[in-house]
Amino acid sequence: MSEQISLTVDTRDLLGKGVKRLRQDGIVPGVIHDHGKQSVHVQAEYQALQKVFTTAGKHHPVVVTAGGKKYTTIIKTMTFDPVYNSIMHVVFGAVKANEKVDAEIPVHAAYAEGNDASPAERAGLIVLAQTSSVHVKAFPKDLPDVLTYDAEKLTAVGDQLTVADLSVPSGVEVEEEAEHVIATVFEPSALAAANEDAAGDAQSGDEPDVDSEHESTAVEGTQADEIRPGGKEQKESKDEGRNPEKS
Repeated sequence: MSEQISLTVDTRDLLGKGVKRLRQDGIVPGVIHDHGKQSVHVQAEYQALQKVFTTAGKHHPVVVTAGGKKYTTIIKTMTFDPVYNSIMHVVFGAVKANEKVDAEIPVHAAYAEGNDASPAERAGLIVLAQTSSVHVKAFPKDLPDVLTYDAEKLTAVGDQLTVADLSVPSGVEVEEEAEHVIATVFEPSALAAANEDAAGDAQSGDEPDVDSEHESTAVEGTQADEIRPGGKEQKESKDEGRNPEKS
């Protein structure tokens, strides 16, 4: 883990449809879930929150100060407006230094010094990245900012790298299956033909489901809904996709 990332937010009493006014003023509503204790409703200045999320993602601990109290957290859910891609709502999950936490870690290709592409790409082939992040479990201090794979191993059509090929630091457990594919090498013409076939076969209703995190989500409804253990607070990442006006 690199440098400490901090964010100061205000606590809020405004719930339900009233949060629309916050967003109009450049304020993002959110909540801190704290190990079964009463959740803390908060609001953050948009630009400050956006900067923190760009740096921390869903893997780097963020020290959130709210109401004079500090919480070491991980961003569990960041909800975006589907049209403008603006932040609508944020959920922070408080973590403890002595307890392992689940986090989503970005996956990046690593190249030999002086290179910015794999041997396959340098030979005119196409490397299709099929995994951009993986879920891990680790103590907060052990969470890496990124996991890498050796892209120099991708040389010929059909070559694949999987989760088993990731460089994983000690103390970090990757939760995806070892056989889960990260990247595959394709012949450009074969990949183009496959894409054309897929487009020609597409039927109405074949559209992929939209990740609920990127829908205009965030249901808070009532304070009880957010703080009830095992209730809506535990399902917020799913429920958020239904009504952004109730966050």
